[in-house]
Amino acid sequence: MNIFLRIHIIFCNLGFNLINFLNIIYLPRYLQNYIEFKKKTNFVSENFFFLPILGEHKKTSGNLVKHYFYQDLLVASYIFKNKPKKHVDVGSRIDGFVAHVASYRKIEVFDIRSNSFQFNNIIFKKKNFNKIEKSLTNYCDSLSCLHTLEHVGLGRYGEAIDVKGHIKVLFNLSKILKPNGKLYLSYPISNISKVYFNSERVFNHLEILDWINNSNLKLKLVNFDFIDDSENVYLNSNLENYRLKKIKYGCGIYTLKKIF
Repeated sequence: MNIFLRIHIIFCNLGFNLINFLNIIYLPRYLQNYIEFKKKTNFVSENFFFLPILGEHKKTSGNLVKHYFYQDLLVASYIFKNKPKKHVDVGSRIDGFVAHVASYRKIEVFDIRSNSFQFNNIIFKKKNFNKIEKSLTNYCDSLSCLHTLEHVGLGRYGEAIDVKGHIKVLFNLSKILKPNGKLYLSYPISNISKVYFNSERVFNHLEILDWINNSNLKLKLVNFDFIDDSENVYLNSNLENYRLKKIKYGCGIYTLKKIF
């Protein structure tokens, strides 16, 4: 992550978008268009408003959020293909992945934060995955946790500070999954593990193997997809793929199976 992007994110979180502010260079173009349109319209002044949106003409059609567009569609397609009896999601994007899945089947959504949305195919439950109730053991045969694990333990969403929070949550995810059930897990990957406190962690793509082996997790990797720095998608890839050694901020998508 370059220094300008890091500064931009800090300012955005403080309520000021540097990139949007730079779009002020397009203000003369807006004023010219405004005057031209105003001359040609018969709207009365009280129904004609001044509301500039600058820089849209320089963007591509559709503003894709890094990683999420491809990741959400890909995992939603896996669930459609596998047709599990009960699918549960933990902390993934509601207006992306959850919406995709809810368009064709029911999905339970667990999150540490409250939510009041209503849709027939979405069942929301407020849960803290640092601890889980016994009633959730072997709860579902399909589970997703997309771009969520990297935040756990940094306090960003109100959870307790915990250096090993991400590993504890992965352990709890494995507990609620039935034997032979599948877990779809994604997070940022890089050739070097990093922490951007309290935004997120970025993990080396191989680190998950250590989590599984050192924590005696009953999980087995059955498929690995990844997105590189340029948003290129690589399906069913090998963890030793040479391209992974060059990634500074990509996305790893791991399909894991619970073993006995």
